[in-house]
Formats: sequence, structure tokens, C-alpha cells
Amino acid sequence: MPGKVRRIVTGVNGAGRSCILSDTLLPKADVAPGAPVLVGLWTTDASPASNQGTHDPVPDGVIHRIPPAHRGGSVIRIVDLPPDVRRAYTADEIRQRGCRTTPDRSAKHPGFHATDTVDYAVCLEGEVWAVLDEGETLMRPGDVLIQRGTYHAWSNRSDRVCRMLFVLIDAEPLKGHE
Repeated sequence: MPGKVRRIVTGVNGAGRSCILSDTLLPKADVAPGAPVLVGLWTTDASPASNQGTHDPVPDGVIHRIPPAHRGGSVIRIVDLPPDVRRAYTADEIRQRGCRTTPDRSAKHPGFHATDTVDYAVCLEGEVWAVLDEGETLMRPGDVLIQRGTYHAWSNRSDRVCRMLFVLIDAEPLKGHE
């Protein structure tokens, strides 16, 4: 099932025993053709995070903001990046999701953005170019990029979807990078 991810969440039952609280395919909604499939898996609001209770912060698999919404928070998601030739998003859409953009960088690639986060970007399937102000590198399965608040874009120049895992952790704003 392209774009779907099985998310299993553990917890504690009434007897104080570990158990599976949910086992779900996400996202639950359909995605427009050519749009990246963003599967929000979990989000936290602070560090340390609370493991108490059974609240699911992402029951439908949708996290509207790209970076964490709260100081000290985190986000984990899987993203299916379509080939650039099928890309269907704009810099305005990325800004609306909580990212910074600049006109000159958006002209280079509409996905150019920055967030106040440390990101662990893991290529799971396919390949994608990590594009920076100066330079770019091709990522293949098993490659990990540590994104430290800099402006960047993801460019899929292949003819198939690239599946990435992203963990975003709230960070102080990077100074001197406008």
C-alpha cells in the first residue's frame, strides 16, 4: 500500500502490564497526486516527554506543521517524496506549515526551507538529493543526514518515489543563516 505506514504504539493496561495500545495504518486520509505523502507517526510537546496515559497525539497520521509545535518538542514522520517532475507543492505551502523560506532559495527549488530543529533524515527506499545553498549530495538507502537548522531542499531526480524517515527535535534558532 504506497504511502501507508503501520504504526504500533505500546502502553500499560489497567493491571500495570505492557501492551499494544494501537496498531494502525497511517495516514488515514488520501493524498493529492504529486504531493509528498507525509505520515506523521508521533509528536511530543516537551522534553522529557510523558509516557503516561493513552492519548494519541496523531490519530489520523497528520501533523500539519513541519517542525515541532512546542519548545522542547519532537516529531517523527515518514515521507514519500515523489519525483520532481510530479511535484505539486509551493513555497507558500511550506511557509504555512511553519518553515522559513526565502524568494531566492525558492527560485532554486520550491521546497527550500529551514526550521529551528535538529533533524535526523534517513533514506529508507529510493534516492534523493539533499540540496543546500552551496552543494548537494545524493542519499541512498541507509544514508543518514543530520540537518542542523540550515536551509535545504529534497530533490528526487529519479523516476520513483523516495521514502525517508525524519526525526525533528526542537532546537535554538541558527544564528547568521538568513
